Amino acid sequence: MRRLIDWAFRDRHSGAIVVGQWPNAPLSIFLVASAAEWILEAAAPGSPPWLFAGLRLVALLALAVWALDEIVRGVNPWRRFLGAAVLIGLGFSLAGRL
Repeated sequence: MRRLIDWAFRDRHSGAIVVGQWPNAPLSIFLVASAAEWILEAAAPGSPPWLFAGLRLVALLALAVWALDEIVRGVNPWRRFLGAAVLIGLGFSLAGRL
């Protein structure tokens, strides 16, 4: 079990166990845009639809950039798997809306 945990979570460069890292610019943009959309919807439900669509687009693009970055530059298999899972989830979500 220890070997599996080391393989999945150990940073190949530093040797540290890494599950997540902060700060991460694309993930921060996703969180801020999502929070702004949620707050705007609660505070001003009559706001223009293009504003909600713009915030949603920014949030989803930032999440996709984060996921691709994790797949390409993730420090361990767990981070690469997490990026792939999020990207697949975004793909299914987009396919469901079409």
